[in-house]
Amino acid sequence: MAADSKETTVTDEGSATAVDSAPPAASGRRLCPDELIRSFEADQQKNDLPEVYVGDTVRVGVRISEGNKERVQPYEGVVISKRHGGLNQTITVRRIFQGIGVERVFMVHSPQVASIKVERRGKVRRAKLFYLRERVGKATRVKQRFDR
Repeated sequence: MAADSKETTVTDEGSATAVDSAPPAASGRRLCPDELIRSFEADQQKNDLPEVYVGDTVRVGVRISEGNKERVQPYEGVVISKRHGGLNQTITVRRIFQGIGVERVFMVHSPQVASIKVERRGKVRRAKLFYLRERVGKATRVKQRFDR
């Protein structure tokens, strides 16, 4: 099929119009599937996110829709885990709410995540902080890091 091929479309009134049948391609060539996926993921990623590390205390603004209204609710806690990379990156945030530990997993580049703000940096020596689940009270505190 030639790049300048045209199809003729006939409307209900009987008039004929020429329509481009060639798929839109960047710089006049077709993208291979891998490049297409890479370019799509690059368009979907957020660029204004701060660098988040395990042990940081973060405030995540979560979009909540109630009926036809939408609001942003902050969720503050310690990042105990980071997984994956790129568009699929997730962080697990743990907080204590009314004496009960609550963990939420956020897709960092999701439209439901309005914003991420780092409140304080944590000084930890582990990639995952699952040991905080067994601790209560002051034992759940993470030392503060000042060099980042």
